[in-house]
Amino acid sequence: MSKKLINVDLTDMANGAIQEKLEHVMGEVLDNILNPNTDAKKKRKVTINLVLTPNENRDAVTLDAQVKPTLVPEESATTTILVGRNGKGNIEANELKSGTKGQTYFDPDDEKLKDDKGEDIDKIEEQDNTVVDFQKPRKAGN
Repeated sequence: MSKKLINVDLTDMANGAIQEKLEHVMGEVLDNILNPNTDAKKKRKVTINLVLTPNENRDAVTLDAQVKPTLVPEESATTTILVGRNGKGNIEANELKSGTKGQTYFDPDDEKLKDDKGEDIDKIEEQDNTVVDFQKPRKAGN
């Protein structure tokens, strides 16, 4: 068996650093594939760049290796936020949970009826909602 004339083994070069970089980047790519927030059908890529720089005499070459992943970005998350001013004039903002402003919905997580902001209807109804009775006779002096 003849001896190899070009003995370049990326696994052993730089004390295994290039192989180590490849394994690290492969971990990033595989993690990106398993991420449920990314598009499963899009391709990922690993690029190994080898840059060879010869010395002045051309009898030695510096090899610089870079391993880069091309990942799929996470998909965006979209929601609707209801904004307005409360009775005191302060700004309020809440995420719309029901799908339609002013609509109640049934929350399957805790099995309770909630308003469009996700607040429990029973708790809202328990709040002190004093109604002024204008038909009630008033006492003199009040």
